[in-house]
Amino acid sequence: MTGRAASDLPPTHASLAPFFAPNGVAVIGASRDPDKLGYGVMRNLTEAGGGYRGPIYPVNPKGGEVLGLRCYTDIADVPDPVELAILIIPAALVPDAIERCGRRGLKAAVVISGGFREIGPAGAARERDMVARARRYGMRIIGPNGIGVIDTATPLNTTFVPGMPRPGHIAFVSQSGALCGSIIDWTIGMSIGFSRLLSIGNEADINETDLLSFLAADANSRVIALYLEDIMGGPAFVPTLQEAAMTKPVLVLKTGRTVSGQVATASHTGALAGVHAAFRAACRQFGVIEVERVQTLFNGALALAYQPLPAGNRIAILTNAGGPAAVAADAFEAAGLRLARTGPQTQAALRPHLHPDAQLSGPVDMLGGAEATHYRLALEAVLADPNVDGVLTILVPQVLTKPLAIVEAIVAAACGQQPPAKPVLACLMGKASVEAAHAAAHAAEIPPYTFPEDAVEAFGILCRRASWQIGRLADRETEKRARRWPAAGEMADDVGAMGRRDVRDALQRARAAGRRMLDAVEVRPLLAAYDIPTPADALAITADEAAAHAARIGFPVAMKLISPDITHKTEVGGVLLDIADETAARRAFETLMARGRAAHPDALLRGVQIQKMVRGGQEAIVGVTRDRVFGPLVMFGLGGIYVELLADVSFRLAPLTTADAWEMLGEVRAARLLAGARGARPADRAALVDVIVRVGRLAADHPEIVELDVNPLLVLPEGEGVMAVDARLVLA
Repeated sequence: MTGRAASDLPPTHASLAPFFAPNGVAVIGASRDPDKLGYGVMRNLTEAGGGYRGPIYPVNPKGGEVLGLRCYTDIADVPDPVELAILIIPAALVPDAIERCGRRGLKAAVVISGGFREIGPAGAARERDMVARARRYGMRIIGPNGIGVIDTATPLNTTFVPGMPRPGHIAFVSQSGALCGSIIDWTIGMSIGFSRLLSIGNEADINETDLLSFLAADANSRVIALYLEDIMGGPAFVPTLQEAAMTKPVLVLKTGRTVSGQVATASHTGALAGVHAAFRAACRQFGVIEVERVQTLFNGALALAYQPLPAGNRIAILTNAGGPAAVAADAFEAAGLRLARTGPQTQAALRPHLHPDAQLSGPVDMLGGAEATHYRLALEAVLADPNVDGVLTILVPQVLTKPLAIVEAIVAAACGQQPPAKPVLACLMGKASVEAAHAAAHAAEIPPYTFPEDAVEAFGILCRRASWQIGRLADRETEKRARRWPAAGEMADDVGAMGRRDVRDALQRARAAGRRMLDAVEVRPLLAAYDIPTPADALAITADEAAAHAARIGFPVAMKLISPDITHKTEVGGVLLDIADETAARRAFETLMARGRAAHPDALLRGVQIQKMVRGGQEAIVGVTRDRVFGPLVMFGLGGIYVELLADVSFRLAPLTTADAWEMLGEVRAARLLAGARGARPADRAALVDVIVRVGRLAADHPEIVELDVNPLLVLPEGEGVMAVDARLVLA
């Protein structure tokens, strides 16, 4: 009775199957009035040619008929089969309607009605009541406050937005009903096909995490596109996003910037993280493509749904107009592309068939008189060139050109490639004269774009996905094990002598004593347990102890004031360096304690840390802050002004791999200094990468750590390692 049986869907997602391939649909709030939303839903369900093929039951207390179908006065009277309810009724009536649906045996409901959490406390209470009633009957809900769902394969359109997108392979999930509605209208006009479109509204029950897992397993969806304003699926979102992106391309436009709810923080890392850093880090680690424009979201989704991934970023331009080709070439660098130059053999093959003045190297400009045969011959030759990883074809309509014939020639050349196939994208400039050509390109799965910048942007997204796959999926199972998310209490694989249990015990003792902040003296053994190098140190509570510890450690030493009430020691003069003998150590102790009392008379002064002096090296900072959804977020940056003023830092989620840590170094502009500048010796970047990974492991193993700064971490010359000379830790 429908295009696809629920039994064909993955059994692990059985509770979601009725939303897309239901055996019977009831519309509660169906209307005969064309100005009502209930009429719009009925119109879409019953539309000739593209409507739902199963039984449809309008429900309205007035009874009668709606669009020729009997209208039932109550859901209890609706006959079998019925699995899905669409609710378009006043919010106050929804909880009772859900109760009646549950009694009737329905297992799924799309609640389009607004008037819930989005209006304030009263609406939130109504929403909780609705969900509680649904759960009594094992019923699932999408919404409320959305516009419904579309499945083009079933087909099923539960929205009130006019029209039905053509079948395709892009799944789109939106937390904005208005945006989803406008996208439906836009994609119909652009002939872009979709597998599913879902407006999930308030996500009172089913959220983006549930749907990500479902769509990742959907064979009809080649690409998942997301519009998100917040993460409602909780910590499960992180592994679900990772698994989805491992399975197929995921693109996301994230607004709302409210992932972690920024709060006051005692660490540099927490202050610099911002509310979007964790989400961006997750995207970079998992190969999720984050975009900043709605247009970019669908430019990329279309290319990924239609074309194979390139082997590299060398993209050729084949055009009949120099200006648009120049515009495209100028956009290459920002998209991470290189303009491919054809080799001598390709140029020799092209020369007899093109205008004598044609440009043959790159871009390949066939000039304005190019016809369909020229496009086909030229595209075949360029695709065969080993210097080319993909081709952007540009068509500007001329007086004698035939756009449809040219697109057919492009399709023939692209489809006639010997494997492995290279991607081909089309820029068909104009509107009126290229509409048929656009439709033909879509039918052949050659993504068409109107302007060169959009096509280049799409090629850049293809290359980003390809680059991530090449770098990350060479050994998929090993990579998954390396970045698996640790269960509570899971042991680290390579902790040092102190051991993970001793670290846990030390943290528990601090919490039991009511202490949330651990100073450098207390953090040093925790770092050492994870083989993070630290200088020899000791805590002195008298001047004589300071002199004795300094003599034992060996001069020169550094001396630092230790107080839980003084977060930034340097601001009160709480650090003295190069203490050369016992007399100087006694004097330094008295000086530091006096400075602490003068700056903060009520502060608790625990004493003075005596630490072996470490000379040379480049200052860096490695830190952790914990996000409520994404967990521990590791930061790396260079010290000094690079962190304080420029916020030149990079983030990744923990636990992270060595490859992740190397990428972090590449993203920090100032980290180029570590490679050696103006004759300086290169720094020990390999040791730095190792510490970044170990700090992430420490944070992942101990969820009670909410903030950690290793600052400064001195990166010594190559081969000499690193040294964590100061640190601070905050507990939940």
